Amino acid sequence: MKLLTIKITALAIILFMLTDVSCDTIFRNADYFYRVPELKNDGLKIGTSEEAKIDSRYLADAVKAIEKGKYKEIHSILIFKNNKLVLEEYFQGHTYQWDAPGHKGKWVTWNSEMPHALQSVSKSFASICIGIALEQGFIESVEQSIFDFLPDYQQYKDNGKEYITIEHLLTMTSGFAWDEWSSPLSSVQNDAIGIYFSDKNPTEFVLQRPLVAVPGTHFIYSGGDMQLLAEILKNATGMNIDKFSAKYLFEPLGIESFDWWLKYRTGEISTAGGLKLTPRDMIKIGALFLNEGVWNGKRILPGGWVEKSSMPFNNNRGINIPGEDLGKVGYAYTWWTKQNSTSGRMYFALGWGGQKIIVMPETNSVVVFTGANYQSKVKQHKILKKYILPAIS
Repeated sequence: MKLLTIKITALAIILFMLTDVSCDTIFRNADYFYRVPELKNDGLKIGTSEEAKIDSRYLADAVKAIEKGKYKEIHSILIFKNNKLVLEEYFQGHTYQWDAPGHKGKWVTWNSEMPHALQSVSKSFASICIGIALEQGFIESVEQSIFDFLPDYQQYKDNGKEYITIEHLLTMTSGFAWDEWSSPLSSVQNDAIGIYFSDKNPTEFVLQRPLVAVPGTHFIYSGGDMQLLAEILKNATGMNIDKFSAKYLFEPLGIESFDWWLKYRTGEISTAGGLKLTPRDMIKIGALFLNEGVWNGKRILPGGWVEKSSMPFNNNRGINIPGEDLGKVGYAYTWWTKQNSTSGRMYFALGWGGQKIIVMPETNSVVVFTGANYQSKVKQHKILKKYILPAIS
């Protein structure tokens, strides 16, 4: 019996060696097996972690930690490196529902076909559309006054507001009084929520507010600034952001499952937080920025736009984002910025609850997260530092 056991063990070892198992197949966590992302007809190229020279053992540890709930509710993690999708994992969790306990709706198993509420990542899409409008010639310069494109609101062009430019909106330095960080997002005292319950349309709700800073000098996190961008885009192009983004952004990138689902009572689309997209399509946006605004050889964004989106504007530095573990960050053209000792410069679109598109040029990588940590601290930067950066660097 003992001899038989020895023979079986030896046979198992020989078979293991003959299969030439790499670190892409067996990890520290014996019950987790690396899966190469599925190749679909969506324009994304697929690669393996071995091809990308990624230490898959770290990825295994990250996935298992997420599955065990160590980082609360994370719905997906995707990694794109060297222009190929190399990791794509989905988890169970809640859909978003503002008026539900904890803002959590149905319990589902997330997958690649399910669009996810992006929350404030939507703001970065408003910025992208403005960039495309410049590239297409609808807007001449971000230094133009906002009132060049607000013909129905000229009565507000006074008391210093006449100096507000499109760039000030893109960088949240308009100077308008606005507060969405002092009150929870379940309260109408929060301006990001109060705007939905106002009897005024969202453009007027913002423009009527007083200035509390000289335009261009002080960062104030403001979904209201994003709503003005939507009105400017509409008047400059003759198209609402859903139609414009469909024609000039989503169609060229092969993005079909998108939904500008959130609207105000007066019918306008919420550009501050109203977009749904799949994580794979979020990766495409990161890839567009990683490749300096070019997709499959076609320029989508004007030259220099990515640089403006990845470098802090003026004094937009040393900002602490509530509910995030990022530490101090900067703010550019609706993208947050951070310097990391391991990965170098990174910039990211960020949304409430754990939605992120993270671009890391020095490692030629993009990382996407989705989640539902609406009432608990988001600790995805810890995942980045503990697992992802050691794996890809």
